[in-house]
Amino acid sequence: MAEQRNEQGQGRGPRGRRDRDRSPEQREDSELTDKLVYINRVAKVVKGGRRFSFAALVVVGDGKGRVGYGSGKAREVPEAIRKATDSAKRNMIRVPLREGRTLHHDVAGRFGAGRVIMRSAPPGTGIISGGPMRAVFETMGVQDVVAKSMGSANPYNMVKATFAALQEIQSPRTVAARRSKKVGDIVQRRDDVSATTEQA
Repeated sequence: MAEQRNEQGQGRGPRGRRDRDRSPEQREDSELTDKLVYINRVAKVVKGGRRFSFAALVVVGDGKGRVGYGSGKAREVPEAIRKATDSAKRNMIRVPLREGRTLHHDVAGRFGAGRVIMRSAPPGTGIISGGPMRAVFETMGVQDVVAKSMGSANPYNMVKATFAALQEIQSPRTVAARRSKKVGDIVQRRDDVSATTEQA
């Protein structure tokens, strides 16, 4: 019995220590969620026939305002997705969110032929946007937003235009610090403008 208890105790110990033994990078990776946005199959004609390769576009986020995108190419789909996910984790940005659920203000972004418009929304609106943009918002943790793609429907252009817009978003705290004002003044003015727009 004593030997059995010893063996069981030794078995339980390492399992209980797994979370503590993991590095901060590993713990951070476990908190991230990824979404596959698009896979493109490319065929190259060679002497023996056609050789296929795959390109993947992946979006990664932590659901708390951090998000990134990446692309990867490989002969097999899983390898292409893995490369894209690694690239997305290396290129993450932090976006300030209003009340942790929507954008602070309306913003537009452009990349190549892709043009997007994003607007903050009241609680309960949900995510109203197209496929590639929806993947970005879901992984980032946005719950209420209205977005529209006005240009190219190419997923790469849409995602890059979305990120160009997200990088333009500024929190009231940042604006107040830059203009040497109080956060309350900035927020009050924003609310007044919103009320005037709704009445019009």
